[in-house]
Amino acid sequence: MAPVRLHANIMMAEKRRVMPGSPVSRAAPGPVNETEFLAQTGARDMLRESVLKLLEARPEDPTAFLADYFEKLWIGSETAVGDKGAHLLGQQRLNRALWYLRLTHHSQRTAFNNNLSMAYECLSTGGRKKKTGLTGKIYSEVLSRICREGELPEEVSSELLRKIRCRDHEAVPFDIFRYGVLTCFVLLEFRSKADSLFNVLNEQGPADERLSKAVLDTLEEALVTSDLFIPASYLEAGSKLGPDGLALAMNKAFLGNSSEAVISRNQFLKDACALFICKVKSVG
Repeated sequence: MAPVRLHANIMMAEKRRVMPGSPVSRAAPGPVNETEFLAQTGARDMLRESVLKLLEARPEDPTAFLADYFEKLWIGSETAVGDKGAHLLGQQRLNRALWYLRLTHHSQRTAFNNNLSMAYECLSTGGRKKKTGLTGKIYSEVLSRICREGELPEEVSSELLRKIRCRDHEAVPFDIFRYGVLTCFVLLEFRSKADSLFNVLNEQGPADERLSKAVLDTLEEALVTSDLFIPASYLEAGSKLGPDGLALAMNKAFLGNSSEAVISRNQFLKDACALFICKVKSVG
């Protein structure tokens, strides 16, 4: 009889469990299929995004790239408590945003603009994915990091940031964020191209000051034709400096008054950057 009674008690308990309004908790729903699981967890979109970023960056080591990508993604979803934790979380978001910005070259406009949006979204989100907006303080930190990691001299970067930074308490819209970030990246490349020009001037010995001045004047003329509201146009204008134009300018300078004055690499690059910064439109 005991087994029969035990079986009856089990059956009654099962009936109570499935009755509507029963205080006894119901059994967990059965497992979903693979497609539903991927959709519910967001894994499908996350994996698709990771593959798109991989194709954009085309790194030499795809495995390391994906590992870094998912690490940054995980860091971005973490929450922290207290002032120290909030500061740490802020730095993690800043690093993640900079990682997005470095994924593709700014000449790849579609991919770069997409990464700009991802970085802006990352910096504009607070704890528990709460929208806080991007402040001028964080915006300035991003610009400073780009300049510092690009090894831009302090005196040059401070002059640039003076024109494109916002006040710490100001809300920074996406268009301003895009303009500032792009300006920093273009200046870094502009300086790199100026450095290559100096190498040409310095091939046969110390760079002659007259020839260097002729190159800088020709570079300035190209910058004048650029669109001050589109930083990338500076490089497009600079690309118009063909060998013939430079050769004519240098030859004219060479035929002028003789001079034994020379110019250092640092001074040449400083003068070239000053030409660029002079054309940058101030924010605000």
